[in-house]
Amino acid sequence: MKKEEVFLVDTNIIVYAYEKENSLRKKKSLEILEKCYKSEIILAVSNQNLAEFSVVSLKKLKSDANIIKDIIKDISNFENFKKINYKRKTILSAIDISEEYKMSFWDSLIAATMIENGILNIYTENSKDFKIPSLNVINPLC
Repeated sequence: MKKEEVFLVDTNIIVYAYEKENSLRKKKSLEILEKCYKSEIILAVSNQNLAEFSVVSLKKLKSDANIIKDIIKDISNFENFKKINYKRKTILSAIDISEEYKMSFWDSLIAATMIENGILNIYTENSKDFKIPSLNVINPLC
């Protein structure tokens, strides 16, 4: 049996899955997360993604803090979400990535965290932001 590849789910996919507006991007984002919750796939998520989700949901979307906390707890506690995080040395790698590929530091930090954890696939709407040739960047919303 072939081992399924793990995809990191970028912040925008999580935000769209839980946005209030019913849109095609919400539907597609929810489908990805539901596959994980149904144990059909394993997704990776970093603490940075969860922190960014919190900021966007609370500040921009004006979501209820208790609902956001529940979503983060659900993702954090569910075993089919592989939790990854960065170390101090990852920050140095992110600076190098940012310089070499002319990427934002925060996207570079996600990329460096992925690489450090052996995850080379990402679902993101922002495919142009992840310019590293070794990453498999998929925009599931198009």
